[in-house]
Amino acid sequence: MKPNNLLMRFLMPFFAMSLQANALETTSVLNLETAQKMAAGCQTKAIEKGWKMSITIVDAGANPVYFQRMNGAYIASAELSKLKAENSAKMQMPTALFEEFAYGKDKKGGMAPGLAELPGFVTLAGGIPFKTSKDFLGAIGVSGGYPNEDAECAQAGIEAVKSLLK
Repeated sequence: MKPNNLLMRFLMPFFAMSLQANALETTSVLNLETAQKMAAGCQTKAIEKGWKMSITIVDAGANPVYFQRMNGAYIASAELSKLKAENSAKMQMPTALFEEFAYGKDKKGGMAPGLAELPGFVTLAGGIPFKTSKDFLGAIGVSGGYPNEDAECAQAGIEAVKSLLK
């Protein structure tokens, strides 16, 4: 075997590991601090509007990063906010679109009516995914008000960290 071939066989695994390590270093990941700032933005909007919300923030794998239930929020809103966040992260779409898919814009039937029947699938607005310019980071789920209020509150949470999501 030629010395150059031997050297290449020896060095190739190190190059491959180096490339993998660089890939991990350049992928954005949601951290607790950002999730807390997002929840604070949502809570500020809720207080301003007089809403009592539950807020769940999950990472790109739909794993919980942060949860809070405001004083007076319905107990069931905690589970709904979790499901909205998880569903939004898993599908990388706002949960408001799931309602449209299930029921249609006119509420006379959508393209996927069975979607609303899936166990654990929420077809209500209030779950919104978020990302950096290149990486999907996760989703926020909000519940406690009417679906449009939940979505407005979730959007306020995303707006609160917009400068961090570049």
